[in-house]
Amino acid sequence: MYDKDNDLIVLNLDDELESPLDKLEPVDAEFADPKPDPEEMLALLESPETNQRMLAARAFCEVQDERAIPHLIRLLRDGCPLVRVSAAYGLGRNPSLDAVDALITQYNRDWNGYVRKGVIWALGNCRDRRALPTLIDALKTDIPAVRLWAASSLAQMASVGYEVVVASIPPIIEAMRRDAIPAVRSNCAWSLGQLCRELPSNVVYATAIDALLEAIVEDEDLGVQEDARAALLRVGDPRGLQLIEELEQEGFL
Repeated sequence: MYDKDNDLIVLNLDDELESPLDKLEPVDAEFADPKPDPEEMLALLESPETNQRMLAARAFCEVQDERAIPHLIRLLRDGCPLVRVSAAYGLGRNPSLDAVDALITQYNRDWNGYVRKGVIWALGNCRDRRALPTLIDALKTDIPAVRLWAASSLAQMASVGYEVVVASIPPIIEAMRRDAIPAVRSNCAWSLGQLCRELPSNVVYATAIDALLEAIVEDEDLGVQEDARAALLRVGDPRGLQLIEELEQEGFL
């Protein structure tokens, strides 16, 4: 198991809140280099050279090829953290149900916060109910960067099924109310809006709407307030829209 407290010392907060893809070159830029050759990159995934394995795994953040999936799963256990994080991001771009168990196992044993961040992002993209307990645990207990991406990844559960959506909402509401990092609370607001769009008008839906309204009124961070407002506007809930209109008329928004 990893030492989460030590991660808080090692990782810089500004750096760790970045997206997993922030440092990847855009693949569709006007003057971007050609995409890597899949055949060449597949071979390099087996290279004895650490740097080559890392570059090959990183290449599959741009290239989708299901043949890479077994290799990327194996590289989640590589001795080099840079290889592991590249493999995690590669699996995020090449999501597979076959990778879910390996990603969960690696999350639970990896000491490196950057790797866990990539793993959580990949698990969200896999859209599998097996990932739900891990995503919830990450949102509750991990370092800020991982909590940030756990909140966003839980929104991906919207396509998995009603029971999974219902199970996702309480921990998201709790984090939106109590997390010390505004960016995490903002992601929770966004995710809550995404999940609400998949719910019928029932008590769970009403509870989520109430939580978003509460964030608009009570959260001290303007960014969180704005994200909660945007989530409600996307949902189109009449009660939420009415409160937003009243707050705007009173000059609170």
